Amino acid sequence: MLALPAIPLLALACVPLVGWGLRRAPVMAPWLAALPAALFLLVLTTPDGAMFSLPWIPTLGVELAFRLDGLSRLFALLIAGIGAGVFLYAAAYLEGHPLLHRFLAVLTLFMAAMLGAVLADDLLLLFAFWELTSLASFMLIGFDAHRAEARRAAQQGLMVTVAGGLAMLAGLLLLGDAAGTFRISAILAQGSTLAAHPAAPWIVVLIAIGCFAKSAQWPLHFWLPNAMVAPSPVSAYLHSATMVKLGVYLLARLNPAFEALALWQGLLIGVGTATMLAGAVLALRERDLKRKLAWSTVVALGTLVALIGIEDPLAATAAVVFLLVHALYKASLFLIAGIVDKKAGTRDAMQLRGLGRRMPITAAAALLAGLSMAGAPGFIGAFAKDLLFTVQLGVPRLLPAVALLVNAAMVVVAGVVAARPFMGKPMETGGVAKDPAVALLVAPIVLATLGLVFGMAPHLISAAIIEPAAGAILGRPTGIALGEKQGGTVVMTMSFAALGLGLLMFLGWRRLQPTLAGQTWLDTYGPDAGYGRAMRAVSAVAVALTRRVQGGSLRGYLAANLALVFAGAALVLVARGGLALPLPGPWAGPAQLALAAVILAGALAACRLRALFGQVMAAALVGFGVGILFLTLGAADLAFTQFTVEILAIVLLVAILARLPFHAPDARRAPERRRDALLAAGVGAAGTAILLAVLSVPFDPFITEWMGKAAVPEAKGRNVVNVIIVDFRALDTLGEIAVLLIAALAATVLLRRTGKPG
Repeated sequence: MLALPAIPLLALACVPLVGWGLRRAPVMAPWLAALPAALFLLVLTTPDGAMFSLPWIPTLGVELAFRLDGLSRLFALLIAGIGAGVFLYAAAYLEGHPLLHRFLAVLTLFMAAMLGAVLADDLLLLFAFWELTSLASFMLIGFDAHRAEARRAAQQGLMVTVAGGLAMLAGLLLLGDAAGTFRISAILAQGSTLAAHPAAPWIVVLIAIGCFAKSAQWPLHFWLPNAMVAPSPVSAYLHSATMVKLGVYLLARLNPAFEALALWQGLLIGVGTATMLAGAVLALRERDLKRKLAWSTVVALGTLVALIGIEDPLAATAAVVFLLVHALYKASLFLIAGIVDKKAGTRDAMQLRGLGRRMPITAAAALLAGLSMAGAPGFIGAFAKDLLFTVQLGVPRLLPAVALLVNAAMVVVAGVVAARPFMGKPMETGGVAKDPAVALLVAPIVLATLGLVFGMAPHLISAAIIEPAAGAILGRPTGIALGEKQGGTVVMTMSFAALGLGLLMFLGWRRLQPTLAGQTWLDTYGPDAGYGRAMRAVSAVAVALTRRVQGGSLRGYLAANLALVFAGAALVLVARGGLALPLPGPWAGPAQLALAAVILAGALAACRLRALFGQVMAAALVGFGVGILFLTLGAADLAFTQFTVEILAIVLLVAILARLPFHAPDARRAPERRRDALLAAGVGAAGTAILLAVLSVPFDPFITEWMGKAAVPEAKGRNVVNVIIVDFRALDTLGEIAVLLIAALAATVLLRRTGKPG
């Protein structure tokens, strides 16, 4: 079905158009929201089970394959639907910014990469889009590149997610090898048989590392709150519907294949629980609204990972409902935090108060989103909380207690972010504290209202969205309808206990927060500090290594490279028994023998002459002699290439050497000359041995004959040599041209620099 690949590829194709068009007509920026809105409708109308496949790299079995099922539909709807609101918000939030066109172009790239990742039905295609999300997020987080904290946060996010992605790539390759295919649908069709494969533990651990890095799981969770230096539209999109949920998506996608593996369950439940607890504590000690919301996202991501690890139909349903709930309220609250920051001039929760009288519409939207986050009755967040408690009560040991504390902490976060800034006596603000323009309010109001609508009428999404997505995670239908009461009295008691404990903590948060913030050991010994120490250690090692190997001697660098390359090649040749002599062939003619004598004389002269320009001319004699030798052997194209390279090399060498301040013709001592002579003899001997070994292999005329036959029908050319250069080895020729161009540019710059004083 062509509509399926059109969803990500259309967004991808629009990236340059957005950058080019908005640069010339920035007034059109709000209309860009129509793109994700159109993609939302396209996803909504594409039938479930739609598939598309086109060979991409056939020799490796990689396909341009896409598939739409319940899980990918849910993620695609969130990406496109929330994206429409974020695009509209961003156009108003950054109105008048000189780089608005660039921001929205990268945001479009981000959306396209996410859509491609969740719709991909090939592991390597998914990985390509996965890494594209990391690149796009790097540019978005570092959008305000003039700020040091933005540059550090962007670099940190890229380092953590890409490093995890490399580990995940190894896991995906192992998975494809074990399954015999890279098609995700074919892998899932094998059921749980992959769990018994000998490589299954390695696959699980490597893929989990990549997913944990992307979805900010402990101890790799620190990069996400630091990314809050990005503009608020980025924060809202990043946390609600895009990049940080991608790791959760892949874990959920592969769950049917590995759910029977104890390592899979233990790893996901253990790391998810640790992430929940760490995020809750760090959220309570935070004062910045955006960072506080970011830590609560860490909690949510840990909850989702733990739910995926629980082999229970109810856990799959809980994960899907909570995913949807979190996306709605978190996007709304981040957008509201951006409005508060813009209008009040601060995001410090200790300073914000009394904005409700001046910003009643913003306060109403915040209240709706906050109630959904807290799990208040009547909101879809209440269904999510009941499902979570029901599932977590079924897991032994600490998870129920952790769940109670974490949910109470989330009530505090909801109160501090959604209620505290709007309560009490009005504060003195640095900005104009009033409700913003409609474009800034549409998205948070709609998203917050949906939390109430779905809570009052869960049937609107139960059969169409929730059940298909949960069934995809579980690998079979769950048979659970949203809205059915789960858990009974115990769950109700836990739910009210979490609300009550959260309200008490909220009332005492002003005293609790300084106490938690005073625990400086959390900063001193935390993962973020560890990352800083690791980067400083890498820098120190790099400096020490550079001082050791970069002595400033061009002769030393050249000697090390030659010794490494030719000694390594000779060692492999000897170890593999490759030393051989070619069969005797026809003797050289008098002209060729004379040319060989000229070449030998030039080589000896280059070694013996003391004058630098004399050495250059002697070396040129060798090059031109080789070119003429090619002519006598019928290789005219090779000969003319040799002449061209020699002429260019001589001109550049003479031009450069004429400007260099040489104080002595040769400053080497006698031992250094002997060492260089020994190295030259060794390199020559190794090169000769390799060439003789190559010539000893019988000539296979297959490629030659094929090119001769295919020149006219395949490339429409009768000059076979020209066809080979331009068609059959076109990329090689392009590479050679690129090398020459780069060398010419470098030489031009060097020549210009040498002509400047100082």
